[in-house]
Amino acid sequence: MAISVRKLTINIGAEVRGVDLRNPSEGLVKEIEDLLHEHLVLFFHDQDLTPAQHVALGRCFGNLHLHSVAATHPDHPEIILLDNDEKRPPSIDAWHTDVTMDAEPPMGSILRAVEVPGVGGDTIWASMYAAYEALPKAMQAMLGELVAVHHYPDSFRTSVTRQQDGYAKLERYDKDHQPVEHPMVRTHPVTGRKALFVNSTFTKSIKGVGRKESRAILDMLEHHVATRPEFQVRFKWERHSVAFWDNRCTQHYAVADYFPQVRRMQRVTIAGDRPY
Repeated sequence: MAISVRKLTINIGAEVRGVDLRNPSEGLVKEIEDLLHEHLVLFFHDQDLTPAQHVALGRCFGNLHLHSVAATHPDHPEIILLDNDEKRPPSIDAWHTDVTMDAEPPMGSILRAVEVPGVGGDTIWASMYAAYEALPKAMQAMLGELVAVHHYPDSFRTSVTRQQDGYAKLERYDKDHQPVEHPMVRTHPVTGRKALFVNSTFTKSIKGVGRKESRAILDMLEHHVATRPEFQVRFKWERHSVAFWDNRCTQHYAVADYFPQVRRMQRVTIAGDRPY
């Protein structure tokens, strides 16, 4: 079957059909990479991957990132388990770019739906290219000179303390995860395009800017991203759907409108490089 690509919005998102992700050829991997750089997030249907195949797929695009807090698959530590039900309510319904608390945040993620609720549970992605380009030129110039401080959110501390020997782990975690600095506007290493690089989950302050002023600028940018549908694409999950997004130029939001239904997702994350 020939590959078909259906663009979903002007700024972000495409649905790709006619591919089998279980054992992709080098040519298909290159084609997917090119499509990712063009569309920022790709959606695939009917991809019944085993955990091992999911891990192998991620490795086609680079080394895999190991999350220091999230629950992982017992046989495949590269896979993050995102399981929600009546005992585990959803808690990631906030705009974010994954793990920008790291000095080298992930390049991208491949998320697959294992079990989906009858209604709800969509995910929304936003283009940080579009968010940057929609700002006034003077604002772009100002942000281009600024550096933001990123650190892990309070929810990470809660996750750690709930684990066995949680407080001892938290002490080690605090030691190993110091705040990091990233440019507020980063340049994509492949496309060369500029993207806004702050988010409501991990960005804590702006270096060299007063606390109140820093908060005001970050709040404005967060509102700018969250309230502009033209930057966004929304995906309705089906069982065995897969989404692959570029973490360097997007944010995403997991809509928490399905509780207490079951939603089970698995994710592999591809290592990235230092933003510039």
